Amino acid sequence: MSWPTQQGIFELGDFALQKGGVLPAAKLSWKAHGTLSPKRDNVILYPTSFSAQHGDIEWLIGPNGILDPARWFIVIPDMFGNGLSTSPSNNDAYPPLLTAADNVRAQRLMLEQQFGITKLACVYGWSMGAQQAYHWGALFPGAAERIIVNCGSARTAPHNKVFLSGLLSLLEAAPEYAGRGRFSAKPEAALRAFGRVYAGWAFSQEFYRDALYREPFETDSLDAFLEQNWDLRFAARHPANLHAHLTTWYHSDISDNDLYDGNLTVALNAISARVLLMPSRSDLYFRVADNERELPHLANARLFPIPSDWGHIAGNPQRNPADSTFLRQQVRAWLEAPA
Repeated sequence: MSWPTQQGIFELGDFALQKGGVLPAAKLSWKAHGTLSPKRDNVILYPTSFSAQHGDIEWLIGPNGILDPARWFIVIPDMFGNGLSTSPSNNDAYPPLLTAADNVRAQRLMLEQQFGITKLACVYGWSMGAQQAYHWGALFPGAAERIIVNCGSARTAPHNKVFLSGLLSLLEAAPEYAGRGRFSAKPEAALRAFGRVYAGWAFSQEFYRDALYREPFETDSLDAFLEQNWDLRFAARHPANLHAHLTTWYHSDISDNDLYDGNLTVALNAISARVLLMPSRSDLYFRVADNERELPHLANARLFPIPSDWGHIAGNPQRNPADSTFLRQQVRAWLEAPA
């Protein structure tokens, strides 16, 4: 990399949780790209997504990338439960439910105490990262000038929950499952099945019908595509961490707190940041229709669906130049437009 980077572990100590209780000896892993301006006014927070660690999502950072480290100081906080920050795999006291709100509260403490940052130019997130971006807007109005919600929603939709319930049930049906999100051993067969189920939701029907995997994944065979890219995709992750992230995703709701008491409209009305909603046209769980329902309740927002047949992965298009170009153009224009 030809730009400055730094990384570390922020010690939170005994961290009080939204749903009650304390996460003892809590830690937040982070990595930053670029240089913090003297006024601390060039900060983009870029939270991680489902099961991802910061190294998995750095690909879009670069002078010609979606996020430019020559212009922005880009901070990637690792989500609780991803194996780098406090997770079931490294802390036996990890609770059955740790929320998106818990993540953003920890991120705010890290930014303030590690860097002296109290104001963000933007929070950019894809998937579960987009859910965290939405939480930033609702829980800390005024703390971010912009938020970019890339394939995400303010509240996990019912059909999305059906998908998540299926994955949770798959893990919990494994002989190695010990209850309360823990496992007596690695459930190898369940993790292979997990990848196959996920593959059917990550991409769209059109992606498979038109065999769009051929060129970018260098195969003409559907079976080979699934074997090479999905059978072992989650085998490197700790099963309890996957279970924890599914639970966080399932319960994600910007209004599920004392500020808004479950009223999603009031929570959306409270967001003062400029919001860019970028759902994928063909996403199977974060639907364009969800963002269309949210849009009228946001004070300053635009909706730009990604015109892609790549489903959910259109929002994380490492192998898809067309979708990457679309994101780069929309994101850079949004970031440089007057606040």
